[in-house]
Amino acid sequence: MRHRVNKISRLGRAAGDRGLLIRNLATSLVIHEKIQTTASKAKALQPVFDRLIVNLKKKPDDREAVRYLKSILLTEKAQKKAFSELKVKYAERSSGFTRITPISVQKGDCAPKVQIELI
Repeated sequence: MRHRVNKISRLGRAAGDRGLLIRNLATSLVIHEKIQTTASKAKALQPVFDRLIVNLKKKPDDREAVRYLKSILLTEKAQKKAFSELKVKYAERSSGFTRITPISVQKGDCAPKVQIELI
């Protein structure tokens, strides 16, 4: 039986590989502020990134928030940018930190390609 199977969040990978893929996408999104990827990867990234920003805003000096941020973002450059720029940029905004815009289809497998960017 296939009860409660969410195919979007699996992305055809094992759990560890999928987690690392999301962490790499989140790190790239913080550093470059916009990335191009497939639609399913962007949909899987969006709630993780929103939780990251909300956690950073609620508890800016808390150790728990720092540990959570370091567990998601892989490089120190991305961590510093999140603390210095993103916390100030989204201080007034309560949700909706990213925008997904369709671009085209990917060559090879015709997967829908989108651009996910910070608002």
